[in-house]
Amino acid sequence: MIISGLLLGTVLGFVFQRGRFCVTGAFRDLFTTRSTRWFTAFMVIVAVQSIGVFALDAVGVIELGGGTFPWLGTIIGGFIFGFAIVLAGGCATGTYYRAGEGLVGSWLALIFYILGAAAFRFGPLAGTTDSIRSIEISNGNLYETIGVTPWILVILLVAAVAVAALRHLNRERQVHKMSLPATKTGLAHVLTERAWHPFMTAVIIGVIATLAWPLSWATGRESGLGITGPSANIGVFLGTGDMALVDWGMMLVLGLLIGSFIAAKASGEFKIRVPDATTTVRSITGGAMMGWGAAWAGGCTIGNAMVNTATFGFQGWTALLFMVLGTGAATRIFITNHKRQGAGPKPVLSTVS
Repeated sequence: MIISGLLLGTVLGFVFQRGRFCVTGAFRDLFTTRSTRWFTAFMVIVAVQSIGVFALDAVGVIELGGGTFPWLGTIIGGFIFGFAIVLAGGCATGTYYRAGEGLVGSWLALIFYILGAAAFRFGPLAGTTDSIRSIEISNGNLYETIGVTPWILVILLVAAVAVAALRHLNRERQVHKMSLPATKTGLAHVLTERAWHPFMTAVIIGVIATLAWPLSWATGRESGLGITGPSANIGVFLGTGDMALVDWGMMLVLGLLIGSFIAAKASGEFKIRVPDATTTVRSITGGAMMGWGAAWAGGCTIGNAMVNTATFGFQGWTALLFMVLGTGAATRIFITNHKRQGAGPKPVLSTVS
């Protein structure tokens, strides 16, 4: 039943908001502070999900493999998307959960992301997407291409991510951390007040991403988490009223808004915040470019960089690389250059997590 998408999306939105999990920040930190802590957390999600999806494939719950690699669209679209998320102040999920917190800039970015994705997937610009994604390579994933069991790649990925995570954890043990006194106890403290460690948040998201596969599969939607396609469907549905577009994926993204709103209200973080003129323009531009880039790349930081990477698809890993490069380029233009000029970086959102 598609209602499982709404429920899972609500949980996912809650976790993203309470964990303050920002993929844009994870990519941006690689260039601003040279920190890999949040990027390592992102890769924890990929590793956890990789174990889960190949286990599900092994027992016959889902079926992986096959597919093609539209390399040109993935490269160009991935770079555009990575550039856009700096302008918009968040990737697709970051925009959804910040919209649930009351950030008007994220509302604008979300609206234009939906419109951009719809235009490039189903609207007047769909022809450009079809053309660029028709340039492809027949082999879609790494393990089938090199002729090995995917479990070898899973083991290598998990080992590499575990080493990186343990290195960060060892460093953190040497640092004394200050925290505000708790005002709540028990589960209420954990869910609404206590700061969540990024690695703990990542493990939870990885489990949720794994659960998405069989739940989505059961409704006839043969994939895991995805944001761009369902967002484009929302845009078309609002214009046509076509009930055939209301599926598990659409319920998932609507759940993201609900879950993040619940989390923000429960933790006292919900507040309507109106951006200045510069942020407004960037949010609109970034949102539209996100829809464009994700359409050409075949997915966003979730469908491509988090999900397709877990199945060792060439599209996912290539998109991840060029999204990071796009983020780096935008960071240099809009953040690093301002610092060098002696002016603080102009915020992309009215508040920064």
